[in-house]
Amino acid sequence: MALGRRFGWLWGAYAVSTFGTWLGFNAFTLIAIFVLEVGPAAVSALAAAGLAVGAVVAVPLGPWVDLRRKRPVMIAMDGTRFAAMMSVPVAYAAGVLSYVQLVVVAVVVAAADITFQAAAGAYLKSLVRPEDLVVANGRFESTMWTATAVGPPIGGVAMGMFGPVTMVAVDAVSYLLSAAGIRAIGGTEPRPAPPEQPRLRLRDLLDGWRCILAHRTLRPLLVNTALVNGLIMAGAPLLAVLMLGELGFTPWHYGVAFAVPCLGGLVGSRLARRCVNRYGRLRVLRVAGVLRACWPVGLAFVHEGTSGLVLVIGVELGLIVCASAYNTVLAAHRLDEIPAGQVARALSAWSVTTKLTIAATTAVWGLVAAATGPRAALAAAGVLLLATPLLLPRAHVTEPAPAA
Repeated sequence: MALGRRFGWLWGAYAVSTFGTWLGFNAFTLIAIFVLEVGPAAVSALAAAGLAVGAVVAVPLGPWVDLRRKRPVMIAMDGTRFAAMMSVPVAYAAGVLSYVQLVVVAVVVAAADITFQAAAGAYLKSLVRPEDLVVANGRFESTMWTATAVGPPIGGVAMGMFGPVTMVAVDAVSYLLSAAGIRAIGGTEPRPAPPEQPRLRLRDLLDGWRCILAHRTLRPLLVNTALVNGLIMAGAPLLAVLMLGELGFTPWHYGVAFAVPCLGGLVGSRLARRCVNRYGRLRVLRVAGVLRACWPVGLAFVHEGTSGLVLVIGVELGLIVCASAYNTVLAAHRLDEIPAGQVARALSAWSVTTKLTIAATTAVWGLVAAATGPRAALAAAGVLLLATPLLLPRAHVTEPAPAA
């Protein structure tokens, strides 16, 4: 289905920056370890700071974005990410790169990511018809999983040849290309209506959460999504510790177990539209939401050898197929249900909530793993995930009738 030239430029800009991000996957971690020679605690703090502090910094930016044209904001955030990321290779070449700079860059990029995504979601809603939102978001979802599958292996080889600092520069340039693509969209974008209050008030910062929490389906979807993402992401480092440590898998095995299942994202994103047309949006959200919660508990049974590797790939593949379908429909449902003048602040509030939940859950599960071991911690996360479908919405939602 053709969605037009302007959507094509937006999709292309997203693809370039997403592939750049995954090509540079883990570059900051490698720089911290091998260039700055910091310890594990500092490496963990670097990841947590970028996620948590960046989310907090982004809180006032959601309402700010709603009051402005979205394309200039997206271009500005791409420029911000380019400048922040490019400062790393520049400082390295000058011999002044420091751990503090990495933390600051991680925070700035995280805040710019959230702001860009909020503006992009609002712009997408104005760019395509409501009935095409599932298709559009499915293309973004499939692009993301393709980049996730091929980016880290290629980026890993490139880092081995040229070093992680070079891949940070590649990631930075991808944001510059993204900004060029967004600029090429062209057309006119109406200026949002001026606010009743000329300045943002403290209570305005909470408008995104008010919009979500007042909605009968978005409220439970936010709670469910935040908890599920938090529990899944909390298990990722524990699985790495278990596979690469106790079970003796090589980094190559772990890379295969990570990359191959990502192809399931292509399957899930393509199934989403067909399932919505046949069964309706809310039913697909319920079924995919239940199914994606059933897989991670299987990771607690990973064992040595080829069969153990196959088990991990199978579990991750099933999880990603279901999660991709869920995410595609969820993204379309959110855009369709959020009022036009509040899209950016609501999406920003959604991102802030999920990122803070992931950061907190990851920290807590690190303590659980220290006390019980990584396998027991994975099992605990998997068991809790089995209960999360109880948080999915049960109320009827007004939606387009499924196609005959």
